[in-house]
This record gives sequence, structure tokens and C-alpha cells, in this order.
Amino acid sequence: MTKTDVSIAPATGKLGILLPGMGAVSTTFIAGIAAVNKGIAEPIGSLTQMGRMRLGKRSENRSATLKEFVPLADLKNVCFGGWDIFSDNAFEAASKAKVLENELLQQVKPELSQVKPMPAVFDPNYITQITGEYVKKGHTKMDLAEQLREDIRNFKKNNGCDRLVMVWCASTERYTEPAPCHQTIQAFEQGLRDNDPLIAPSQIYTYAALKERVPYANGSPNRSVEIPALQELAKELRVAICGSDFKTGQTFMKTLLAPGLKSRLLGLSGWYSTNILGNRDGEVLADPGSFKTKEVSKLSVLEQILEPDTYPSLYGKVHHQVQINYYPPRGDNKEGWDNIDIFGWLGYPMQIKVNFLCRDSILAAPIVLDLALFMDLAQRCNFYGIQEWLSFYFKSPLAAPGLKPEHDLQVQLLKLHNTLRFLGGEELINHLGLTYYGIVEE
Repeated sequence: MTKTDVSIAPATGKLGILLPGMGAVSTTFIAGIAAVNKGIAEPIGSLTQMGRMRLGKRSENRSATLKEFVPLADLKNVCFGGWDIFSDNAFEAASKAKVLENELLQQVKPELSQVKPMPAVFDPNYITQITGEYVKKGHTKMDLAEQLREDIRNFKKNNGCDRLVMVWCASTERYTEPAPCHQTIQAFEQGLRDNDPLIAPSQIYTYAALKERVPYANGSPNRSVEIPALQELAKELRVAICGSDFKTGQTFMKTLLAPGLKSRLLGLSGWYSTNILGNRDGEVLADPGSFKTKEVSKLSVLEQILEPDTYPSLYGKVHHQVQINYYPPRGDNKEGWDNIDIFGWLGYPMQIKVNFLCRDSILAAPIVLDLALFMDLAQRCNFYGIQEWLSFYFKSPLAAPGLKPEHDLQVQLLKLHNTLRFLGGEELINHLGLTYYGIVEE
């Protein structure tokens, strides 16, 4: 299938972007949009704003920017809201996060100061390292879900929004295994009414968003849109969902390097990864329960890329280890070290060393932007349920039940571009190229 008659509703009016967790990532994102709109910075790292893709054959020399090719919301027509366990407005929160220099923050202070969080849903059983002081109260988790739904409706009305999207930017919750309350909509809703301890705050946010027909992207490794009940609800209410866990620093590098090793059939003995960071995310991840959630997300990448069952002699005995250490002096400037032990022809060993001194929120902010705009596009196309074409942005991308997710970054990008080509009525590109040499007729 190369052509489509998919109807895309226009991106007219205002798009509201709701952000659970208004800390370093969210405030860096909001400040960035304000700076771009004022012409004092560029949206570097954003496919929706700076990306181009080829159209047609290479010989045609046609291309388009993504925002020209499909109707995306304009950055001047977006507004921001969200929830946090602290009452600081976005300027105050950004000042404390210390990601952006004060000179830039002062230039966008009016815009940031207007963004004030709503009280958050918080459970100290899921986040143990920080204490929530600006939180909702309710007799049941269903009460809390109804309060979030009311927040969503009020935000949309008070800000004159035509459409909404929600992108989770809050902390990583402790790891939990799937439970009976996660299996069906009915069981989940009964669990909300019964205060089931296995229903996490992130799941309550997801439920509230879906009930209000708001597309939801999970930027953390929390299990929210991943549970069957909420996937079922997204299908039933025809709402777009995607996740999980923004692909920013070290895992971004793994999805670049591991496919290259596999493509050349170079073996892998071990991959040791360690991180130091000092922001709130690092503080939360100092709890073993929260780290376990992140570890599962990070560890899954290599196995799914390398396919050890298919290549047992090359990847069947990989020792993959991940550590995260909270180191306050580093702040948001995360450092990731990787030691990669590989082997080549005749089994001779070699090594690769990577030291990525990255800025976590700087890498995450354009991902939040792209997900917000693409999820809005998906909803306007009536693309509901799992949006696998957005796997490009996640460490643990969602896929249909029984389908292995794709982790190779370049394959993910091709899938994203081909989805946009499909929506725009252009031919999909497979890079076969035999028509150029007369081997295959057009």
C-alpha cells in the first residue's frame, strides 16, 4: 500500500499540552518553546521543527520539511499546563532545576511565570525519595481520577483549547509486576474504587486522560499505557497512546551502536554501562524500586536489537550491566560511561569506550515537543491505540501484542517517515533502488 485517502482534520485553534511532572524536563521544554517563539533560539533536536524527508525517487531531488508536509500544530498556537507535587510556577521550577542559564530564563520569565501547576496525584509507596507537599486528597483512587478529569476539562475551557495531549514527564515509580487489576477495564475501574495498592499514580493519570479522549505519551519506564486494561480503553475510546521512556542519553547511543555491530556481525561479550546524574530524576532513582523500573527499560534494548536466539554464537552470552548513581554536583548534566567488549574475525577481542557527557533535559525537551505534535496529528487522523511509528523516541517502544518492538534507530526513523509519506499520499521508500540500474522496471 503506497497511497492513502486518510482524512486529516486541520490543526486549527489552540493545542493544550498537559505535563504530569513540571520539573527539569517540562520547564526546559516550555522555556524552549517560548524562546523559539521569540526568535532567540532554534528548536535543535526536533524533527517536527527542523527535520526534512525525501519524497519520491532519489533522481527526483524532492524533499520537504515535516511541518510543511503534514499539518502540525503551530508553536504559536500551543499552551501548557500540568501537575506537580510542588507549587512552584514554571519559572521558579526552572530556576531551581538549573538546566538553563539565568540570562535565557530572564528573557522568557513572563511566559514561564504564567504556567502554574495543579496539585498532583502522589503516592509515597511509589516515589520514596521525595515528599509530595502539593497533592490531591481523595477517599479512593477513583476520586483522584475524577479530580484529574475535572482538571483536564477546566484547563481546556479556561485556556480556550480546541485539542489536548498529555506527555508524562514526572519521576520514575517503583517497579511492579502486572496484576489482575491491570488486565481489563472492568478490573481496573474496580481497583480504582477499591484503592488497589497496585494501581500507581501514573496509571491514574493515563486513565483520566483516556476517559477525556486526550492522547497520552509515556515518557517514563512506568507501567501505564503498557497494561492491557488501558490499551483496551484506548481502543474503545479511539485515543492515541505511545511509550515508553524517552530515549535520550546512554540508551540513545546503544540504539546507534548496537545495530552497527550486528549489521557487520561483530560479536559482543559484554556491555557495561554506568551513569552519574544529580537532578531530581537521579535522586528518585537512588531508590532500588525506582531503579529497577529504569533498569528493566534499559536492559531490554540490547537483547531485542541483537536477537541472541538467532545469533547465539555472537550474542548468546552477553554480560549486560547497567548502573545509575546519584551524584548531586553533576545536576542535570548526566554522564554516561560505556565499556563495550566485542570480538571479530577468528574471535579476536576488541573494545569500544564511550563517554557521553550529556544534558538530560536538553535531550528530552525536543522529544516532548515532537511527541506532543505527532500525537495530536495521530488523533486528528483517527489513528488510535498504540502508535508504533513513534518508537523512534522511546527506550521501550510499545508494539501490538505478540509483535517484537523495533529498536534500531534508523529503522525506527524510516518507519516514522514512511508513516508521514503514507498520510501525505506519497510512495513509501524501501531503498531497494534496482529501478535505477534497469534490473527492475518501474
